[in-house]
Amino acid sequence: MALDAAMFESILPSRFITFTIPNPVLSHHHELLRVAVLDSPVQPIDSPRVALMFVPKNRHHDWIFSTESGHLQLLLSCPEISRLILIGDQPADGPDSSTIYHRQNQNDAVYKKRLEDSVMPMVIALSRNFCFKDEIFDLPILNYEDDVVSSVVLERFVGAFVGDMLVEDVEIESDSSECKKREFRRRLRFKRLPNLIQTEIRIVPEAVLSLDLIEIGERVKFRPDIGVLVHAYLVPMVASCALNGSYIGERIRSGFRPKALCVGVGGGALVSFLRTQLCFEVVGIEKDEEVLRVARRYFGLENGEYVRFHVGDAIEFVEKLAYQVNGQNLDSSGACGINDGDLYTKFDVIMVDLDSGDVKNGISAPPLEFVARNVLLAARLVLSDYGIFVINVIPPNRSFYETLIQEFREVFCELYEIDVGNDENFVLIATTLPVVSLAGDSENAFIKKLRLVISGKYMDSINKI
Repeated sequence: MALDAAMFESILPSRFITFTIPNPVLSHHHELLRVAVLDSPVQPIDSPRVALMFVPKNRHHDWIFSTESGHLQLLLSCPEISRLILIGDQPADGPDSSTIYHRQNQNDAVYKKRLEDSVMPMVIALSRNFCFKDEIFDLPILNYEDDVVSSVVLERFVGAFVGDMLVEDVEIESDSSECKKREFRRRLRFKRLPNLIQTEIRIVPEAVLSLDLIEIGERVKFRPDIGVLVHAYLVPMVASCALNGSYIGERIRSGFRPKALCVGVGGGALVSFLRTQLCFEVVGIEKDEEVLRVARRYFGLENGEYVRFHVGDAIEFVEKLAYQVNGQNLDSSGACGINDGDLYTKFDVIMVDLDSGDVKNGISAPPLEFVARNVLLAARLVLSDYGIFVINVIPPNRSFYETLIQEFREVFCELYEIDVGNDENFVLIATTLPVVSLAGDSENAFIKKLRLVISGKYMDSINKI
């Protein structure tokens, strides 16, 4: 069915249309291009703008570029754009068929320029009312850039709650000045938010090989390195423990293990780090059992004497736990309580890493329902006297963050924050009592250990708000 260009003369919020055309650059006309047109769900305040993006070569199978949710997140990352036109190769056997990617070098610039010139008349026809300002042509071409040098999809899964997900190994560009330094990571991604990396850990080759011989997707086996945190916001979350480090250090000296409740396990990078590097006893809450299975298989997550997991709704868990640790079991039969005698305890740290599942709001965290007053009150009840509540925040706007801060002020004693420095995440920390620094903190074994296993810059950048 032929498309009528007149249908694109206005912005229709959330309209998403895809179609294919023969690739005008290649002589083999059976090679198709996929054209996707998405109008923003947000009505423009001023004159609408249209932008064009070409899918990076060999990335057309990636969920970022082959799904409506990925396209929407690309569009929402450019708030000044009202319509995004995405053009790339058409996946031959469906959007999930390809599993290996290697970045092309820069010699395909000629192809890209020929493609741009060839498709521009069609792009103008799809945006004629919006690409001329005062009779001057104005249609920006956006470039997608990330740090992925190569990648291979290890396996795809479907969770009862999170839906489609995949595990992939990637080589990324290294920030190191050492020319031979190479970085390999394992990532967990969900199809509902394909542009968001849910979990990322460092991986190392199982066999001792020259770095020059290692290629992603060439049957090289890697093992997880759970002794280091590489996800940008996890180090600041752990650094938050400096606020009650005096108290934790005293507990350790008295023969007790500090206790952490991790809400949202994902691949388990945070759980594994707290257990192995800082000797915490950890309880993890995860809504999707399949996610835990994937974490155990691919991300080094382990059950053990000092780590336990509960599958279920995080809000229900925290509220029931609040009743139990305060001697008020909701149901004498235990049906409404938590059937784990070891959990009649309080936690020194609660760490929350949950994202909003509503893709139409872009990438944001946490879900609003988790920071409702009743949930925050329950969380405070399960914290020890000097416990802290730590939460990863990705605010869609400043007003969201300010409202969040106000909600916490009404429940907790003091508030602190760490700016992760990636223009995306903030770590918000709430305390049950005023923070007290002891004169002997410099000799505190826990704080010394904390500075040893994470970057001290985040411990020093904790800001009271």
